[in-house]
Amino acid sequence: MTLSYSLELPTQRVEDPAEFVSATAIAEVAQAAEAAGYAAVHVTDHPAPDTKWLDHGGHHALDPFVALSFAAAATSTIKLLTNVYIAAYRNPLLGAKSIQSLQVLSEGRLIIGTAAGYLKPEFRSLGVDFDNRGALLDEALDVLGQVLSGEDVAYQGVNFQTRGVRLRPVPSSPPPIWIGGNSKPAVRRAVSRGQGWAPFNTFGYATASRTAEISTVDELESAIRWAKSYAAEIGRTAPLDICFSAGNLLDDSKSADERHAVIDRLTSAGVTWLPVAHPGRDRSEVIERAQVFAKEFIVTD
Repeated sequence: MTLSYSLELPTQRVEDPAEFVSATAIAEVAQAAEAAGYAAVHVTDHPAPDTKWLDHGGHHALDPFVALSFAAAATSTIKLLTNVYIAAYRNPLLGAKSIQSLQVLSEGRLIIGTAAGYLKPEFRSLGVDFDNRGALLDEALDVLGQVLSGEDVAYQGVNFQTRGVRLRPVPSSPPPIWIGGNSKPAVRRAVSRGQGWAPFNTFGYATASRTAEISTVDELESAIRWAKSYAAEIGRTAPLDICFSAGNLLDDSKSADERHAVIDRLTSAGVTWLPVAHPGRDRSEVIERAQVFAKEFIVTD
């Protein structure tokens, strides 16, 4: 099984906007990723992060669809991944319109990684019921399915009601949907509703992220076994992409041999995608480190 890699666009680096958070920066990093053999570039989603979270390790983010549209315009083949998009932050029709638009304009290169979310103050700031976030994600998935099928949308939601809404243009193919999160509800949602599951390395902050801890390969292997058993239980036969954000398991402090060993175990466990990030003092260093990593780890034809 060939493992696919996604490179993070460093759009959270707002301390130096000209260097990292500019159209030129997004284009250059995306183009370098495409040339080096990365299968995707990815961004995250934080429209209203609170200062307490930011001051204790949190980060800013550009709007994911705006950022990825700039990456799409500068490239031709690389996939565009939201890792992850919090669907509950937006009215489901507005979210579906953004997804539909980028899928059309990128000629089918979008992958939607989405999740229920965990940052309670951000939900509060956006006027969204945090405790109802799972149901709101399901609503968004329901509406998105109708929009991408070309159907006229009729839906009674918790906070909205629509009938006879028609969104155009319809993409020639829908984007894959990967559901993020480590909890059993997240796994069940991914297996029953999505084309992929996106667990992540909690790296000691499972409580803060309000999900089950996965901070070792052993824990990930156990979670994947449970996901596969649930798939068998509900009769799922379609393959399930597993996109694991490995975090410190693959950081630059480890030797190439150590990282190869981790990657081999992840692949054997069933991981099909690995998002990676490369720090750097400027974008030239980010690109250089991404290229070095690609030469060592990415298998190209």
